[in-house]
Amino acid sequence: MPSVHRLLTLLAVVWLLAACGPPAPWRQESYVFGTRVELLISGVPEAQARAAGSRVLQEFDRLHRTYHAWQPSELSALNAAIAAGRTQEVTAEFAAYIREAQAVAAAGDHLFDPGIGRLIALWGFQTDDIQPRLPDAAAVKALVAQQPSIADLRVDGNRVSSHNPSVALDFGGYLKGVALDRAVASLKQDGVANALINIGGNVMALGTRDGKAGGAAWRVGIQHPRPQGVGGAPLATLELRDGEAIGTSGDYHRYFEVGGRRYCHLLDPRTGFPAADTQAVTLLIAPGPSAGMRSDALSKPIFIAGREWRAMARKLGVDAVLRVGADGTASATPAMQARLKIEVPDLKLEVVP
Repeated sequence: MPSVHRLLTLLAVVWLLAACGPPAPWRQESYVFGTRVELLISGVPEAQARAAGSRVLQEFDRLHRTYHAWQPSELSALNAAIAAGRTQEVTAEFAAYIREAQAVAAAGDHLFDPGIGRLIALWGFQTDDIQPRLPDAAAVKALVAQQPSIADLRVDGNRVSSHNPSVALDFGGYLKGVALDRAVASLKQDGVANALINIGGNVMALGTRDGKAGGAAWRVGIQHPRPQGVGGAPLATLELRDGEAIGTSGDYHRYFEVGGRRYCHLLDPRTGFPAADTQAVTLLIAPGPSAGMRSDALSKPIFIAGREWRAMARKLGVDAVLRVGADGTASATPAMQARLKIEVPDLKLEVVP
């Protein structure tokens, strides 16, 4: 049955250039945030790359354990306090993340809302072993009627409370982007100026692949949401420039099928059901503060917006978007179309101004 293990075929995989010329980047892989993580570093001695990479992966592990939604963590402790009607003291870091996630959710009309953790659990997506089982429709309706939202949280200094006990945080659509930004800061502190960080298809680039100014760019691939054959060709590739990030939301990451219909983990808070109008959305985010976080979190409201994806992208200030609709048709904004190299023969790409 399709499950999280499909992440072994990454949503956006690294497509390296031919093995000639400069030495290949130092490379390390791990498994964090419920997905495969890949780190490539160029332009420094292997010992320096290894030490810098180790610090990045240690930070990923800390973030994963601290903000896990369904295993004992600081986040799950807060969720328990909210359910009991208690105020909870949290770390300054956690309080800052809540405030940031509140702002991001509000910007996207709460189509992406980290406060719907109970709804995600009801659908069976808060587990590493997703089962093909529909939730009770009445339970979904009742929870939606309670309108849980991260906006219901009050953050007073480092104290968090909620007037709505149905709120439960799940940072699954936000934390990987935060981790990208943290990785970049850590690498720069360790003297690394050329790297590629890939967290399950959320990718951020530093410098160049060969570690030289003006050298070969990092080229990444965007997975086809319905690949043909084992390890099918990517839908498209593009070159990532220094400081740029891409993020993809797809209905093929965490999902199950019942009666021939696919139900993915990307839930529409308005209905309580998985969004069904989109197969995949990929964003390209320009260099800047929180570029990694934005590449991760902003893809969700654009995905869930369905046919209104272009209006949502404009609202969020995202210029470069590639979308594959439920019927398999591909659309892109002019800014994204200009950067893509289409890899699927005969693919018709509609350019949407």
